[in-house]
Amino acid sequence: MSRELQHTTVLLEEAVQALLGGAGPAPAGLWVDATFGRGGHARRILQRLGPQARLLAFDKDPEAVAAAAQIDDARFAIRHEGFAHLADLPAGSACGVLMDLGVSSPQLDAAKRGFSFRFDGPLDMRMDPTRGQSVAQWLAEADEGQIAEVVRDYGEERFAGAIAKAIVARRAQQGALTRTGELAELVAGAVKTREPGQHPATRTFQAFRIFINAELQELQQALEASLRVLAPGGRLVVISFHSLEDRIVKQFIAHHSKEVFDRRTPFAAPAPLRLKALGRIRPGAAELAANPRARSAILRVAERTEVPA
Repeated sequence: MSRELQHTTVLLEEAVQALLGGAGPAPAGLWVDATFGRGGHARRILQRLGPQARLLAFDKDPEAVAAAAQIDDARFAIRHEGFAHLADLPAGSACGVLMDLGVSSPQLDAAKRGFSFRFDGPLDMRMDPTRGQSVAQWLAEADEGQIAEVVRDYGEERFAGAIAKAIVARRAQQGALTRTGELAELVAGAVKTREPGQHPATRTFQAFRIFINAELQELQQALEASLRVLAPGGRLVVISFHSLEDRIVKQFIAHHSKEVFDRRTPFAAPAPLRLKALGRIRPGAAELAANPRARSAILRVAERTEVPA
């Protein structure tokens, strides 16, 4: 079995049900899979869409776009762009938007992509390897303070200072890091205590991946864009896999799910709420047993409220 076929989509049925609702065919209109990945959600959505509905997907990864080309369905299209490009869609044009923020198994398991400390490969980590700096290129130039800040802020790593110091010292003595194995070994030597069951480089690899792909900034942009492109009654469904992502999603939905009063004009009507929070879903015991990578997943759902005239 190929690695492409080994990818297991997390919260598949729960996400599609939250997005489309009901049990029958989804109504006509435009639906958006903002993070195609390997297409698990997209294929299930297409099974539920009626003949007049359309599904538009986004993904930065050229390999994901190549996988999407295997879908032979006139209702489907994909853009080789990050999901912040939701902002390019017309206002009120989308019936629903799904965002799955996880890294796909083919990305993690391909040594050449450099996402994982489990396989030695080029220290890259770019979602789109045709654009921007790799982690190796950035680490060759960044100073100790910059490295420590990234590891601390995006990895929530308490040994960020020691890790940054070790990276800079290694660069001065032996040259820049270029391989994932080198980075994993260096971090393991700098981290004095380890969390049970977790490799000491886990948080550092997460931090560099998030930073080099500007993941949190793009998430914030995509969430803001979803407010504009969702039609009234349209659903926003977001699956996150670590606390930094989930905190942004949770706070975004909470902020737009309450009326806002302007203290400067106390007698003015409050700004109307723009979203209605519909709750969160965690993977069940059966899914966790079948797919341990689902253990940290949180699905949050909100509905676009009526847009005031």
